[in-house]
Amino acid sequence: MALMGDKARLLETGPFVHAPDDGRESELPPVADDATDAADTAEPPEAAEVLDEVGHRKAAAAGDPAAASMLGAMLLRRGDLDGAEPCLRTATVAGDRAAANNLGVLLHQRGYADEAAGWWRIAAVAGSAAAAHALGRHYRERGDEPAAEYWLRQAAESGHCLGAYALADLLDHRGEEGAEQWFVAAAERGHREAAYRLARILDEREADGSAYGEHAEPRAAAEQWYRQAAARGHRRAALHLGTLLEERGELKEAGRWYLIAAKDGEPRAACALGFLLKDAGDEESAAEWWRRAAQEGDGNAANALGALHADRGELQTAERWYRAALEAGDVNGAYNIGLLCAQQGSDGRSEQWYRRAAYAGHREASNALAVLLLQRGDASGAEPWFSKAAEAGSVDAAFNLGILHAGRGAERTSRKWYERAADAGHTEAALQAAISFLREGEWQDAERHLRRAAGAGSTEAAYRLAALLDREARGPEESGGESEEWYERAAEQGHRGAQVRMGMLAASRGDAVAAADWYRAAAEAGSRNAAFNLGLLLAREGSLPEAALWWTRAAEAGHGRAALRLALLAARRGALAESQRWCARAVELGPPEVTQRASRLSDALKEELSA
Repeated sequence: MALMGDKARLLETGPFVHAPDDGRESELPPVADDATDAADTAEPPEAAEVLDEVGHRKAAAAGDPAAASMLGAMLLRRGDLDGAEPCLRTATVAGDRAAANNLGVLLHQRGYADEAAGWWRIAAVAGSAAAAHALGRHYRERGDEPAAEYWLRQAAESGHCLGAYALADLLDHRGEEGAEQWFVAAAERGHREAAYRLARILDEREADGSAYGEHAEPRAAAEQWYRQAAARGHRRAALHLGTLLEERGELKEAGRWYLIAAKDGEPRAACALGFLLKDAGDEESAAEWWRRAAQEGDGNAANALGALHADRGELQTAERWYRAALEAGDVNGAYNIGLLCAQQGSDGRSEQWYRRAAYAGHREASNALAVLLLQRGDASGAEPWFSKAAEAGSVDAAFNLGILHAGRGAERTSRKWYERAADAGHTEAALQAAISFLREGEWQDAERHLRRAAGAGSTEAAYRLAALLDREARGPEESGGESEEWYERAAEQGHRGAQVRMGMLAASRGDAVAAADWYRAAAEAGSRNAAFNLGLLLAREGSLPEAALWWTRAAEAGHGRAALRLALLAARRGALAESQRWCARAVELGPPEVTQRASRLSDALKEELSA
């Protein structure tokens, strides 16, 4: 509560003198505006203060009400209520406005709130902004918000810093307009909590994507107020400033603010500092800050410590920290213990912990529990947990629901979940949605999802997109070369079908070397089509022995045409029994035209062998 000493006096006739009051006087604890404003420390008076006190005592004893007011204020600040009260009452009776306000402070400290309010009202009517602020706080504590707003507005409009903050806080609590302007007024006068609250408003508005009025650079404005509050020792502002700087990549300065806040006792800053240090490779320092934060009840830091020990194979220590996280109210602790149990092959304990986290609303635990049940064959038990996780925003759960419904043949329901996961950035879900659209012949939707998946790095999507573009354009040339670009991307990532296609495109251009390279890569990876095509290429170049080797590999993998080629080669060199065996293989493998040709050749071989 503000102490006054402006020598404002009651006139002989009774009205109060309206003297300037900027609201910057020091506060006493009973009705402090917020926890971040420092309370008085009641340190021993310095020599100059002792001399002032002696002088005020003499003047007060001689009947000077101003001296009595000043003496009362000094004693009140020191905590000497018994000594201060008679001085303040004497000065108040004589018309001293500051004494009336300070008498209210004293009575409030003694527990006489209503009597204190009476004196504050007298001082406030006389123009004391500090008293108006105190009176407004009094009415707000009593639940009389209209009266509170009236007096707080009187204080704020008189330039009282704490009054501006308290009015802003009231308006913000009620969701009414005008709060921001009074936060600005208080922040501009150095109120650190007002600067922090203003920064939070701007930050939240940025997150909502709403307009900022006249603020051209909203995030910059938020940063400015965070900086002001942090520079004045506001640890939460230092934390948020560090977060903002870290998001921007300014890690060194972010770490400095985290360190300031962490040393001031902000556990979230200690936790954030730990992550920065870990990313920088200093695990030991990271662990120390996480330990400090965890001991202060930060569940995130406890989980980080658990993960650190788990990575080191120290599973018992990891579980101890995960349990500490859970005790701190962080349900991730239960989920992480479940993961730890799964890692150790203990599905029973894993399910127990997943359930605990899932019942607390942990979406990834719900998904993990559902996966566990599905692997056990309990699809009906898994589905509700997948649904709960997906509705809570789990992308993996949405994808898993797609798989679950696809297994039941519920194509449209499956596609709905695939699309939801794809919209949230799940690459495989986008591919599966595209495949579903391809089956339905909905080429445009299929292409949209294939482009999304291929752009995110899916090799299969790149291959299928190229094939779709080929189909729509009737060839790579008509597609403007785009299909070949996607084939090449998939081929370079090891897609065998794409490698075969790149070999065919190279061969069509007469580039036998490139064609052979692509075919060989696919064939060595197990593609029977590539092995067959490589054999054709080598045969055209006169390398029949090597061609036969690749045709043999293809035929043994189930390629009918390769078996027919081998039958023909064997027949030409007179190995009729061998040719007969390959003919039988070709008849078995097909396709129909190969079966027909192989049958005719086989019949001719039989005649030759029986002749």
